[in-house]
Amino acid sequence: MYQWEQELFDGTKTIFEKLKHPDTVVVFPVLDDGKIILTEQEQPGKQSFIGATGGRIDDGEDILEAAKRELLEESGYEASEFILWDTQHPTSKIDWVIYTFIAKGLKKVSDMNLDAGEKITLKPVNFDEFIELGTNKKFAEKEIIFKLLEAKLYPEKKEELRKLFNPKF
Repeated sequence: MYQWEQELFDGTKTIFEKLKHPDTVVVFPVLDDGKIILTEQEQPGKQSFIGATGGRIDDGEDILEAAKRELLEESGYEASEFILWDTQHPTSKIDWVIYTFIAKGLKKVSDMNLDAGEKITLKPVNFDEFIELGTNKKFAEKEIIFKLLEAKLYPEKKEELRKLFNPKF
């Protein structure tokens, strides 16, 4: 946490506070058959959840390198293409950025290499199942729920998203 003195509109001053959280990457891998690899995860002190591969960006690490590392560690896949799909600051009270990628051109190169606090099962789903996750309370990637709900409501948005996740484009 850090604090700073801030001048207000009336000229008075007050102390503001903000938390610092390491920036994170989220990666949605797409198999050649069009299925999107999701994860079912367990972590100590949390309810199990459905999500994507991803995690913290290490100090000095580039966001793309972090995405590649997290994909490999949590799935055993490498990808030939990474598309930066979304970037968000999830809250104004925390200095934190979430970078969301779509990974295509997958190749299985190793077993998963999980941290001691992770239990992960890979769950490939089709595009329509992926869209439905926007209303699943266990879906952890809250930063993209709006995009999933928008695709569910508007056919043109769904087609845009379908093209983005198409492994052939």
